[in-house]
Amino acid sequence: MEKSDKIWMDGKLVDWDDAKIHILTNTFNYGLGVFEGIRCYNTAKGPAIFRLEEHLDRLYNSAKIASIKPNFSKDELRKALIKTIKVNKLKECYIKPIIYYGYGEIGLYPKNNPVNSAISVYPWGAYLGAEGLSNGISVKISSFSRHYINAAMTKAKICGFYANSQLAKMEAIENGYDEALLLDTEGRVAEGSGENLFIIKNRKLMTPPVLTVLDGITRDSAMQIARYKKYVVEEASLTRDMVYIADEAFFTGTAAELTPIREIDKRPIGIGRTGPVTKELQEEFFKAAKGKNKNFLHWLTFI
Repeated sequence: MEKSDKIWMDGKLVDWDDAKIHILTNTFNYGLGVFEGIRCYNTAKGPAIFRLEEHLDRLYNSAKIASIKPNFSKDELRKALIKTIKVNKLKECYIKPIIYYGYGEIGLYPKNNPVNSAISVYPWGAYLGAEGLSNGISVKISSFSRHYINAAMTKAKICGFYANSQLAKMEAIENGYDEALLLDTEGRVAEGSGENLFIIKNRKLMTPPVLTVLDGITRDSAMQIARYKKYVVEEASLTRDMVYIADEAFFTGTAAELTPIREIDKRPIGIGRTGPVTKELQEEFFKAAKGKNKNFLHWLTFI
C-alpha cells in the first residue's frame, strides 16, 4: 500500500514507520477495539470528507456497545482527523480512526488497560479493483455464516469481528472469486465480507434489513440516492435463489463504494455485467461524493 507521512496517535503526529504498539496490546491480542472506514474525495472546492458526522456517530456508538470509554471526545477526534489529512497534504484518501485497549494487563478483562486512539490516512483507490467498479465482480456464497446477533453485536464495527470477514474473503479469493457473500445463521442473505448487498428486480431495489448486518452509511446513501431518482427501495429478507435471479446486484461500502456484481456462484446476474440501474446509481453516488449534486452537499465536510 502507498504510505502517507504521518499518523495521529493519542494527540501526537508520528512518522508512518514509527506508528507502533506493544506486542501485548490488549486489542491486538483479543480483538476488542472499534474502528471506522471513511473516505475523503477531491472536489471542485477541495478535499471533502464523505458523511463524516455519521461515521463519527457510528464510531462512538460502537465504543458504547463494546463498553469502551474513548480517551478523546468526538469533537477532539474530528479536529484530529481533519488535521491529519491536512498534514499529509492529501486530496483524496481513506481514513481509519481506531479506539482500542492498549498495553497493560494481559487477559480477557480489558478495563484495567489504557484506552488509546489513532488515525491513519492514506491513498486508496477502488477496493475491489477499477475493473470491478466498471464491469462488476464475481461473488461466492460463503461457507461461513455471518455473526449471530446474540454472539456478536452487529451494529458495532469491532475489530475482532472481522476475523469472520477475513475467513470468508480468503475462501472466496482462493476459489477464484473476487468477494464473498455471507448468509446469516437462518440461511438468509446477510452481507459481503465488508459490504452491504442490494439486488434489483423489476427496477425495485431490495436490501436485507439491518437486524443481522451492519447499518452501512454507504448503504443509506445508496437508498437516499435511489429514492431521489424515484426508485422504490425496500428492506426485505432475501434468499440465495432470489439473488441468483435478480436483474442486477451491487455491493455498497466505504471501501467498495458502489460496486456492481456480475455473477454469483458462476451464475450471471441479469446481463452478466453492470446493469443500467446500477450504473445510474453509481454515477449519482460519485456525483454526490465529489460535490457535483447540490442536493447532497450536506454530506460533505470540506477541509
